[in-house]
Amino acid sequence: MRYVPPFSETDKKELTSLFKHHNSHSVRRRAHAVLLSAKGFTIDEIARIYQIHRDTVVATFDRWEKDGIQGLYDGPKSGRPPKLSDDETDKAIKLLKKDPRSIKKAMAATQEVTGKEVSEWTFKRIVIKANLRWKRMRKSTKGKRDKVEFKRAKAEIAALHAQEAAGELDVYYFDGTGFNLTPAVPYAWQEVGETIEILSSSSKRINVLGFCNKAQDFHATTVQGSVSSATVIACFDQFCRTISKKTAVIIDNAPVHTSGKFKEKLKAWEKKGLFVKYLPTYSPELNLIEIVWRFIKYNWLPLSAYLSFKHLKRELLKVLDLIGSKHRITFA
Repeated sequence: MRYVPPFSETDKKELTSLFKHHNSHSVRRRAHAVLLSAKGFTIDEIARIYQIHRDTVVATFDRWEKDGIQGLYDGPKSGRPPKLSDDETDKAIKLLKKDPRSIKKAMAATQEVTGKEVSEWTFKRIVIKANLRWKRMRKSTKGKRDKVEFKRAKAEIAALHAQEAAGELDVYYFDGTGFNLTPAVPYAWQEVGETIEILSSSSKRINVLGFCNKAQDFHATTVQGSVSSATVIACFDQFCRTISKKTAVIIDNAPVHTSGKFKEKLKAWEKKGLFVKYLPTYSPELNLIEIVWRFIKYNWLPLSAYLSFKHLKRELLKVLDLIGSKHRITFA
């Protein structure tokens, strides 16, 4: 039986990188075939895994033994030379990145710079080859925040969790969110040519105020209607009755959290062992309970919840009751 000869750890790392990350399926398959052979897989076994002829596997081994890593790459193919040179292609990609929403603007700008007209199909192939993909952008407030304050707050939270690990205190995160019959639209596996439709309508709003720690000890209060400072204060008063040791509660700077009435209660809560830690502005990713809200809206709340406001309220309460038991998150 034929196997590839032993190779170095450096070759192994490069082969693994090709197998996992290279754009070409053929290159990934060849690299994997070499790795499998080194692990003792026979030529016939590798051929069955990839549903290819054993001669194709033998040819891969021949290329590997003759040229090493370089032998695994695809050779040059015949055909018309590319419309844009490598330098012009780089300029085209840079122009697209200036306004990534419009490929047609990038095509026009490329023609102006290079003097060459490129079809939309050709331009898309260039873009895909450059490892760019059409996908949803993400809203962000990072550009508005104070980077020094953000870094400091992150370090302070890490220190609080170190004290928590030592048994010196508990750390909870607090925030609120709302639910109505306009659903957060999740991704889902769908038949080609068909689209799953989710019911959507205007409705009353259910507000949820919650405390949650990394162990997912979760305390929630639901409110129909507006949330005022008095509402939040009542939640904190109730939560104070449940703590058994010094507890830090991390919150954002929403108006109901920074009102005069709320701040008047800080010293009274501190006497009971509860200390409020404010996050810097525009730092939602430091508040872990935001992840809980996201999981409820996109993963845990069933689509049937949007049949009616009655369904929404019932299904939401079920989800809230099961956080920490059936519904869990692995916080990174």
